[in-house]
Parts: sequence; C-alpha cells; structure tokens
Amino acid sequence: MTAAALRFIAIDNLVKDYRASSGLFAKAETLRAVDHVSLSIERGESLGLVGESGSGKTTFGRCILRLVKPTSGKVMFDGIDVLSLEAKALRTLRRRMQIVFQDPYGSLNPRMTVGAAVREPIVVHGIATKKNANERVAGLFDEVGMDPSYMERYPHELSGGQRQRVGIARALSLEPEFIVLDEPVSALDVSVQAQVLNLLADLRNGRGLTYLLIAHDLAVVRHVADRVAVMYLGKLLEVAPAAEAYSEPLHPYSTSLLSAIPKPDPEGQTERIVLSGDMPSARSRPPGCAFYPRCPHPGKNDECRSNEPPLEEVSPGRFVACFRADEPMRVDS
Repeated sequence: MTAAALRFIAIDNLVKDYRASSGLFAKAETLRAVDHVSLSIERGESLGLVGESGSGKTTFGRCILRLVKPTSGKVMFDGIDVLSLEAKALRTLRRRMQIVFQDPYGSLNPRMTVGAAVREPIVVHGIATKKNANERVAGLFDEVGMDPSYMERYPHELSGGQRQRVGIARALSLEPEFIVLDEPVSALDVSVQAQVLNLLADLRNGRGLTYLLIAHDLAVVRHVADRVAVMYLGKLLEVAPAAEAYSEPLHPYSTSLLSAIPKPDPEGQTERIVLSGDMPSARSRPPGCAFYPRCPHPGKNDECRSNEPPLEEVSPGRFVACFRADEPMRVDS
C-alpha cells in the first residue's frame, strides 16, 4: 500500500532502527521498531492504531511528528515533506501537529501550575501576549471540561483524568489540525476513560481535527476511530474501516485482539483466543510471517513459516498481510 502525497498525511515506507547491545563487550545489533510502514490519513479522519506493547505504535506516531528521527522513508503532511524540514520550519509546523502523551503526570512539569503549562506554548509561539494568554487558557480549560479556577493548581493536586484534560488543553493551545493521541486513557481509571474518549470525540467534531489514536486495546478505539490499523512487531498486518474491522477481521492477530474485548452480556460472551508465548524480540525476528510462532489459525503452513506475506488490498479500503486471509477465523462481535 503506497501512501499518496495528495493525502492530508501520507507515510511511505517508514523505517526506524535502533542500535542495541546486550552487554558492554557484546556486538551492537539492529532493532527495527518500525518496519517499512506505509499509511495515509485523510483530513478530519480518526485512525486507530492498535497492537500489543512493543509493536512499534508509539515509535511510529513520534516519527510522524519527527519527535523521533526515522531511519528512512517519507512523511508528507498537507504536501510538506516533514523529514526534510530545517529546525525553524519544523518549529512552525509543530503548531499544526501536536501530541497527547500516555502519562499525564509525567508530561507535566511538577514545579509549574497547570495553567502555566498550557500558557507557555501560546506565549512561546507568539499566539497571544502574556496579558491575553490567561483568557485563552481559561477558555481552553472550559472547553475540556475543567473549571478555570484549576489553572492555579499543580499537577499533584489533580486527579489522573484532570491531568489528562490539561494535557489535551495544552495540545489544543496552538490550534493544531492533527493530534497523535498516544494511549491517552490507558493510565486512567475505567470510570474516567469513557469521559475522556467522549471529550476527544466532541473536540474532533467541533474543531475538525484529525487523529492518530494509538491504543493496545481495540475496545478503546471502537467508538472513536473511522479506520483501524493493526500493528505487530513493527509491521502493519491489517487496515480496514472500523465497522468491517470489528464485524469481520481478516487477520488472525486482529481476530485474537477482538476476542479479548469483554461483552456486557455474559451469555453473548465468546471464547477468548489466548495467544501462546510473547511477542518475539525485534532483535531476532522469525523468518516468514512474524506472527507465525503465535498464530492460532488452523490453516497455517510452511508457506507462512518461510515467506513473509505482503500487505495487499483484498477489497476496497481493506488491506491484510496474511496468506490465509480468504479463510478468516470467526469471532462473534
């Protein structure tokens, strides 16, 4: 799947390698966190990127924003080649691309009031003067569902959900068009997760935002994402419209993730597919299909073990990397 430059966001053949060593005198090895990923995101779309911890999701998101420098590939944002920009031009572009981090406490300065944390980028980028910035911050707090009186509090005085709302307000402070949401609710209590997800949906509709929503739980992105991309060991295994991804997943990994979603009706609960073992290390990728050692598909064979399946379009808008995609496993959703 080749990302076209005319897309709002187009990622083409993105690779991110790290050099890692297991000891002081050990030879350095290459760890490939993102492995030739091509993907596009339309303006106003919410794309859910899901997969287990260690699958490369966060690295991929940070490469798009150039918070992490990719090893190779291309990232186009509204026709701008992000990876070729010099520091000054990149700083200007950052106003249009923002991120909400997974850990709302770790992303805030404990010595700075939360109001000051939101005000800082507004002043630095010259969007408002110090005098007018407070009014802008108060408006942002109100927009994310917090009383402006909380502006004078410090991070430790807020709950996890309140801190994440501050993080969202800070991301909105520069009037961005695209936001990477990196596991935005995984550190929150279950009772608060739905509130934050509803807030993100309302902000997207009200502001016309474009999202890349990163999560390890398919249930998190179910009601927020228009499309779903499934990543495993740095590679995309499936990309599909959300409705189709949940009703009829084609890849065994997607099916396994879907089976883990709890259902409110105990009688309607399907049997969970428990994957054997852990995800292989990126230092020692298995030959052939990376998912083969854990694949529960009854039809997996020597072709899967020896050859790597390409990501191919099997129907309009549906891409899957599996030799058994014409014999999908079934999970009632």
